[in-house]
Amino acid sequence: MKTQSKLAAAALGGLALVAAQELPDKLALKDYRPQSIFKIPATKIQKAKYPVIDVHYHSSQGNAGPAERLKSMDEAGIERTMILTGAVGPRFDAIYAEYGKYPQRFQVWCGVDTENFSAAELERCARVGAKGVGEIGDKGKGLGKSGVHPDDPRMDAIWEKCADLKLPVNIHVADPRWTYEAMDATNDGLMDAFKWRLDNQPDIVKFDGMIEILDRTLTRHPRTTFIACHLANLDFDLARLGQLLDRHPNLYADISARLHYIGTIPRVAAAFIDKYQDRILYGTDTGFRVEMYRATFRALESTDDHYYEWSILPNLHWPLYGLGLSDRTLRKVYRENALKILKP
Repeated sequence: MKTQSKLAAAALGGLALVAAQELPDKLALKDYRPQSIFKIPATKIQKAKYPVIDVHYHSSQGNAGPAERLKSMDEAGIERTMILTGAVGPRFDAIYAEYGKYPQRFQVWCGVDTENFSAAELERCARVGAKGVGEIGDKGKGLGKSGVHPDDPRMDAIWEKCADLKLPVNIHVADPRWTYEAMDATNDGLMDAFKWRLDNQPDIVKFDGMIEILDRTLTRHPRTTFIACHLANLDFDLARLGQLLDRHPNLYADISARLHYIGTIPRVAAAFIDKYQDRILYGTDTGFRVEMYRATFRALESTDDHYYEWSILPNLHWPLYGLGLSDRTLRKVYRENALKILKP
């Protein structure tokens, strides 16, 4: 029996050796999980340095209800969370009924009527308790079934009503630049881009066109406060985002689901956030687990080098670097900027 066991173990060891030798030729990019070998400091941040308002979250993320989400928020130091439903009618009412029980901890945001282009439903949602509008998304196909883009004149009455009601608008324009590019060996973000690819949809507005649409929308509606979520997907070109912020005082940007991009360019990103520290908002959009929050704090507060966050960022294979933001900037990004534009 011992001999048989030794033979079996040897056979398995031999197979493992063969597999290891073949691995570089067989390994799929999606399965690549490098482990850093660098013996360098690793910062563990259990709770944010200052109270935090998360301006970008969805009730559909995860299977937990408000009570479980509150537990994670309390452990991580999240004071309040915006629930971006993008919904109208009964669906909005149902979500509001669930989260509206905790008005000091959650704000529920509604959608807009992109079928009839009427502000009546927006007004109704505001009466129910909506404190903002979003997430409103256009990746090139337009908004909803109508296919209109945010700068379409048919949307004017809605955006102006948002200004009248003092409802900020969280708007998702375009998608990461890599999703519009060829899915080949030259694509810098291929491991993430392929999952969301848009290069194979020829009838959509391309990336640059979507940024131009955002620019025109901001110009047409200077009274309306817009939050360009995901850094307007200009994380790869922060100078261009800075130009938009310079031209449009009504524009803010949230960092939701983009720390794993700007965490690869820490010096440029930290300088940008410091320069526009009055216009950048904290947001997550990546689940509700306390580990997720702590990963964002590490990215913003530490100066850690060359690390990975596989548990919450499984699709990207770049090492990350902490931005090490100053206390003054952290206070604004975490909370103070949000308080300037949120409806009580």
